[in-house]
Amino acid sequence: MEKPQAMKRFYKAVSVEPGDGGWRVLLDGRGIRTAGKRAQVLPTSALADAMAQEWAGQGEEIDPAAFRFRDLADYAIDVVATDPAEVIRGVLPYAETDTLCYRDAVGSALHRLQLATWEPLLADAESRLGVRFERISGIIHQPQPPALREALEDRLATFDPFTLAALQTLASLAASLMIALRALDPGADGVALWDAANLEEDWQARQWGIDAEAAARRDRRLNDFLAAMRFAALAAPPPSG
Repeated sequence: MEKPQAMKRFYKAVSVEPGDGGWRVLLDGRGIRTAGKRAQVLPTSALADAMAQEWAGQGEEIDPAAFRFRDLADYAIDVVATDPAEVIRGVLPYAETDTLCYRDAVGSALHRLQLATWEPLLADAESRLGVRFERISGIIHQPQPPALREALEDRLATFDPFTLAALQTLASLAASLMIALRALDPGADGVALWDAANLEEDWQARQWGIDAEAAARRDRRLNDFLAAMRFAALAAPPPSG
């Protein structure tokens, strides 16, 4: 993928102000607009402050790759908020093929590791959703119970656009909707969840050796995963009381 071109910094001052029913980041006193030309209104001052830091931290040239939070916010406003049902339909397949459900042959060393690492996560998801997942031996796809999709649709329908934007990123990186949902919990251990998502890949690397390029890619994706977790946490309203 071609790296986005840097551009000259065109502003001096970065500030945050309440406005339009939320919070806005201002460049030289002007509110930022999304990629889709909508007003970039953010749900919390914490997220606005973090996004202001993205702008303030730029040097003489702007690095487009440094705007993880801005890109997620624009996606939440321009895409998710306009049709949340469509985004939910795009996320649900990650539950149908959830990494946590596909296990190695019973009794193998990898299967024992999967049981120890994945089973608590899956059992917790079952308890929260009130459903049962099918555990699958091998890599051949098998359908999950219809009740699972219904329960997940109901759950995801309660999410705001910013949470859904983060969830979609988390699920695609982890290849697991259950890990993505767990990552939204306050205080969730992002590194441990990422290790769980990459359990098989890491196990293979220990057997056959670590490839430097694959390790670098893993680290980049971990940073993206942790950034999406932080975005969701910053966008969430503070607990009442």
